[in-house]
Amino acid sequence: MTLNTVWVYAEANGDKVTTATLELLTKARAIASTVEAVYAGDAADAVATQVGEYGATTLHVIDPAGGLPGQVAAAALAQMVGSSAPDAILFAQSYDGRDALARLSVKLDKPVLTNGFGLELDGDTLKFETAIFGGTLLVDATVSAGAPQLIAIRPKSFAAEPSGGGAASVSRVEGFDAGRAAEARVLDRFEEEQTGPKLEEATVVVSGGRGIGSAEAYKPLVEELAKLLKGAFGASRAIVDAGWVPYALQVGQTGKTVKPKVYIALGISGATQHLVGMKGSDNIVAVNKDAEAPIFGVADLGIVGDVHKVVPALIEAIKAKS
Repeated sequence: MTLNTVWVYAEANGDKVTTATLELLTKARAIASTVEAVYAGDAADAVATQVGEYGATTLHVIDPAGGLPGQVAAAALAQMVGSSAPDAILFAQSYDGRDALARLSVKLDKPVLTNGFGLELDGDTLKFETAIFGGTLLVDATVSAGAPQLIAIRPKSFAAEPSGGGAASVSRVEGFDAGRAAEARVLDRFEEEQTGPKLEEATVVVSGGRGIGSAEAYKPLVEELAKLLKGAFGASRAIVDAGWVPYALQVGQTGKTVKPKVYIALGISGATQHLVGMKGSDNIVAVNKDAEAPIFGVADLGIVGDVHKVVPALIEAIKAKS
């Protein structure tokens, strides 16, 4: 069985639809007969072409008029749901996605399921997979409050696969009232400086955990190896909480989800909280002196040893061949 209709809250950077949106559209195709996208922003024609390629038949376009998209989108979505409620509305677990989702939840007086990494149809019931208790326990959840089900999914939870469809038809959403929330204006934007590939998009990721010993060891071990492999560097929650590295580098349930070709875990024990964020990697390499560390349970290649001996030797071997 499939659901009748699922909407996806689409996001874009300029005229390029985000990968997280394309992932949600791919999943929506698998669980619903009709997939439509809702978008608050400019470049509607370019966005319609991209979401259509991934299965959306209609793109509902909302004009944010220079304001914050989530605030305006929530008001428009509430109006749309009043006339034609879909079975579910999917949001990416992003800043704009969470903003729109939270506001829509209040307007509709509906519960939400957030921070999920799995979504399947079990008969006629939508089953949502997430982690609780700080990522230590994985659970399935369902919504019993009726349509529409409001769901937020972590980026990289699904593979984005085009359907080969044509551009989605564009439908302008008008006549909604966003109230005073619509008076907010975006005055400036700050682009974070980026050296090397983004953590979420890198084909190689090297992450460090408490086993590297100190904040001072992060750069010569983790960063150096990542740069030699032309990858990105990440971290476990333990060393982020300890203040060794910024939160932006955290991989895990409360951080970022990555799916590189190669994931190298240095001194990371492998708590469920961390595994949720990287277990989908194609090849996992782990270095840990504790032979019983849970990380070895998911690793394709495990090295039982001291990272302070193994990694420098690996770095020197790579340099010798380059």
